Amino acid sequence: MKGIHVTSEIKPLKRVLLHRPGRELLNLTPNTLGELLFDDIPYLKVAQEEHDAFSQVLRDNGVEVVYLEDYMTQVLDFNPQVKESFLRQFIAEAGVRATKYHEAIYEFLDDIKSNRDLVLKTMEGIYLNELTDRNHNIRHSLADMVNGESRIVVNPMPNLYFTRDPFMSIGTGVGINRMYSTNRCRETLYADYIFRYHPDFMHVDHYYDRTRPFHIEGGDVLNLNERTLAVGISQRTEPDAIERLAKNIFANRHTAIETVLAIRIPESRAFMHLDTVFTQVDYDKFMIHPGILGPLEVFKIMPGKRDDQVKITRKREAIADILAEALGVEQVTLIECGGGDRISAEREQWNDGSNTLCIAPGKIIVYERNNVTNDILRNYGLTVLEIPSSELSRGRGGPRCMSMPLWRDS
Repeated sequence: MKGIHVTSEIKPLKRVLLHRPGRELLNLTPNTLGELLFDDIPYLKVAQEEHDAFSQVLRDNGVEVVYLEDYMTQVLDFNPQVKESFLRQFIAEAGVRATKYHEAIYEFLDDIKSNRDLVLKTMEGIYLNELTDRNHNIRHSLADMVNGESRIVVNPMPNLYFTRDPFMSIGTGVGINRMYSTNRCRETLYADYIFRYHPDFMHVDHYYDRTRPFHIEGGDVLNLNERTLAVGISQRTEPDAIERLAKNIFANRHTAIETVLAIRIPESRAFMHLDTVFTQVDYDKFMIHPGILGPLEVFKIMPGKRDDQVKITRKREAIADILAEALGVEQVTLIECGGGDRISAEREQWNDGSNTLCIAPGKIIVYERNNVTNDILRNYGLTVLEIPSSELSRGRGGPRCMSMPLWRDS
């Protein structure tokens, strides 16, 4: 199974991309939580155990699990000539304002013999004392003496275990995203190199590029079927990006997508992506957070008369009717997170009760802590596979956030 094949949210999942949380979580501090988009510091040992349990549930259900760090390592192993450009680009995007550190960082990373260790180090972050231990010449500055050698000069990327966001699988193509947060923008560098240089993916069509000016993230993108894509207008995805994505898709002769539904949700930390409040769980069933039903707006985007034109209309129908029409079913059931109880809904949505990963029709992976919602899902006849989440949930992302499907059955 080379390449990408994702034309559904629910058809049997065959291959999925994950990132096992690593030492980047150890480099979170109370002072950097806001900048790095965390609300708390996960305990790495337990977070890894929980993530391993997630991986095992996937494998037990016939899903091949592959890892971001492995693919990037293979890119460097297969293409040693791109190592320098990768490192130079990584340093340029790392936000290191003092240019005196640039060459020292390059030499430090270039000296790492194992490509896997190198990739993990770029994810983990770099402290000043790691550079000064090797290069005493960069010590002689007032800033270094004032701030101390234990300060970090390259921020970690703790959000990497949410592999859903840096790129998006759409049909047989991908979009390499421009992220909302400056720090998360660096995460897409790995996808950029994987989809340019890895032999399994280098011929995949690209529908969006990370250098574009408007933000879009994978948590806002749902493949409803081979003809219809849903994209959230959210805190982290701009309408300009959705329109450009639609134009690029419609202009590509390899895609069958003929409609993009742009779904506007309230902009807030709690509702950061469409999939934090809305996911498909069966042919005719969706999880939804009741808090978005009032302000929800839907826009239908279709091809215009020319390749660079689109036709946009505001949909006036209820969201369930819009989805039923798109899916070609008589009726769609919206299952409310928390059963509609306001307190349960807000609590369990905060802990990603609506962020389910469907691995086959009616079979979903969820966080075990959302017991009210999970019981309701079972009452609808769904197979609910629970995973532990005391530490993973601190990053504000659930099973769908932590997974990027690369292949689903037709």
